[in-house]
This record gives sequence, structure tokens and C-alpha cells, in this order.
Amino acid sequence: MFGDIAIAPELGIHVPEGTTADFAAVMERMRRIRTKVSHHDSVKRYSEMGIDLYLGEGKFTSGSTIEVGGQTLEFAKAVIATGARAAAIPIPGLQEAGYLTNENIWELTELPERMAVIGGGPIGSELAQTFQRLGSDVALFDVSPQILSREDPDAARIVQDQLVDDGLTLYLQAGINSVSRDGEAKVISFTHEGQEKTAVFDHILLAVGRKPNVDSLNLEVANVKYHKRGVEINDYMQTSNPNIYAIGDVAVPYQFTHVADATARIAVQNALFFGRQKFSNLVVPWVTYTDPEVAHVGMYEKDAKEKGIAIDTYTVYLNEMDRGLADGEEGFVRIHTEKGSDKIVGGTIVARHAGEMLGEITLAMTAKIGLKTLASTIHPYPTQSEAIKKIADTYNRTRLTPTIKNFLTRILSWRR
Repeated sequence: MFGDIAIAPELGIHVPEGTTADFAAVMERMRRIRTKVSHHDSVKRYSEMGIDLYLGEGKFTSGSTIEVGGQTLEFAKAVIATGARAAAIPIPGLQEAGYLTNENIWELTELPERMAVIGGGPIGSELAQTFQRLGSDVALFDVSPQILSREDPDAARIVQDQLVDDGLTLYLQAGINSVSRDGEAKVISFTHEGQEKTAVFDHILLAVGRKPNVDSLNLEVANVKYHKRGVEINDYMQTSNPNIYAIGDVAVPYQFTHVADATARIAVQNALFFGRQKFSNLVVPWVTYTDPEVAHVGMYEKDAKEKGIAIDTYTVYLNEMDRGLADGEEGFVRIHTEKGSDKIVGGTIVARHAGEMLGEITLAMTAKIGLKTLASTIHPYPTQSEAIKKIADTYNRTRLTPTIKNFLTRILSWRR
């Protein structure tokens, strides 16, 4: 919303100079919202559903028993759903200087004047932009040459340009050498563009990924294999102990709430109802909630190359669409199909509400609906989702034979 204020003058709306955010009120509202949604995971809710809860740190004592709070429970089937936590990296002095993560940053009540964000992935980029727009002077550090290094390079470039426009300082391909304290301030020593530099901050946000919570589970006793990326599972969510399943962040590479839900459904069906649901059958979408958002599903172009899959790629820029032009969008819709086919294998959208647009592509992939069907689907005008139909129309034009193309050209010429 604060981003809307920044572009208000371009839309002919006058905003008084010096308009600022009340940081304490913003954070209080966020804590209030978190409280409202926390009941989904509350003890009361699960108790009312008839579930027996045992609170405490659990650990396996055998392949069929687990101990929680001094009590030993025997199970026929078990699911490991311990999630993940913010990962740390061994930067000298960082632990002593202190840092924030996405888990405790919401406890801030005063806006940091100067904030460093270490990590240019989704969480780092989202929070860096948020604090910059709220009024902090933010510097983002990453070892990669661009932010959002896993995303489509064109998509990442648009977000990166927006961060710069917002006033962020980007130190890309930077190496952090050490962190120290100077009173309450934190001093980061780093290497950037071949030079040794230092910068002073009030807070450091560490956003370098997630670490699965497996350390205290005593998995070896239960014959459950794991590695630094989490618990090993097969396509049915089973661990190396076939009576124990693992779901969500502790086991799968897609660390999102909606994926945890999807994998839980697979595990329940397979464990209790003799199902044969497969993780590999999931069509997984995800969104990075920067402004603009980056929404993606399926394969990237680089994934197709690695798998030896020939693809066709169709791209429509939103400023070519009437609604996108009116909204001032600079993003795009990009869809990959199997070469010579309308079968969708991946898609990326960059837009202010890209996540809301992605559902159509995700549904098409899940239901195995191709671009031919999307081309015959009426999209309301003017909407940004018309870009999807425009891509489908572009595919349809590739199906025209030279004879038909020539025939249509003559008809159009005659009508003029």
C-alpha cells in the first residue's frame, strides 16, 4: 500500500510531502493479524476436534515408539512434521553482534534507521523492500550476481530494478568478512567489486534460507534416514521406515505452507487409506511477495534444458495490454510449452498481483488443459489476465499452415 503512495503523483493524485508510515502502528497491526490466524494451530482447536495432544519435545525411542514429555507412545503409523527454522551461516562475529530473522523481526517496535539484509532470496527481498518503503535505509547483501537467483532472470531483473528505484542499496556478488559491534550499532566488513568496505547498521536481518528441524528427533533409532536438507522420503512421502512419513519443510524442497498442506494430504491418504498418491504428481505454484510479485509454476527454461526437454516459450508484456498499461505494469506473462504442442510445462508472471493470476495456469497444468482451450476461454476486458489468452492466441497462430495463412491474408486484404 505504501508503494501506491509513491506512484500517486503519476496517477494525478496529490500526496503531501513528508508522508510517512507509523511503524509502531504497522507492526502492532501485523501482530494483531498474526494473533487472529494463530487459532488454526492452537491447542484448543485440535482438542475440540478430538485429537489427543502431548506437549513437549518428542524423540523416537524405536521404530514404533516415541517419547514426549516423559511419556512413551506406541504408533502404527507416524508423520514427521517438525518444519524448518531460519538457517544461519558462519560469519565471524555475527552471533555475538546479534541478528534478526523472519521469525522475530515482527517484535520490533521502532523503525531501524539503518538495516542490513543478508540474503537476496524471497524472504530477504520481500522484507528489504518492506523496510525500505517504511522508511529504513536498507542495504541488501548477496553472493549472487542478482537477487532471486532461482527465478527467471528477466523476472528477477524487474524486481531488482524496482528495489533500486525504491532506494535500496544492493551489494551483489559481495562477500561478508565479519561483523562487529560499535556500541549498539553493528559494523559489517565486506568485499564488493574487489574492494574492502565497511558499513554501519542498527539491525541485521539474516535471510539465507531454512534449516530442517531434525536435530533432536533421534531419527537413527527409528531407522529414518536424513541429511542436511531434511528427512529422506520416497514419492509416497514414506521415510526409510515405511511406517513413518515426513511432510512439509522438514522433507521437501518446496518450503511453503501450501505445499506442507498438500504433502500432509498425500501422507494421510497413503498411511491410513492405502492410497498411492505421489508427490511427483503435484503441480506446485509459488509466489515471491515483492512489489511487483513474481509467481511461478512448473519448469523454468533452465529446467527444461537440464532435462533435455525441447520447449516453446511465449511472452506477453503487460504494458502491451490495455489494463496493464492503465495500471502502469512493467511485468510480463511467460508460458513454456512442449515443443510443437500446447501442453503447458511452466509459467512465470511478474505483476503487482501475479499470485492471483497464476491460478489459471496452475489449474491448466493440473487438469492437463492446453493453450488451445485457454484460447477459447473468454477473459473479461479489461483485465491483466487477458495476457494469458493473448499467449494462447499466439500459439494458435503457429498452427496455421502457409496455405491457410495466405488465404486469411487475402480475405483481410479484400475486406479493406
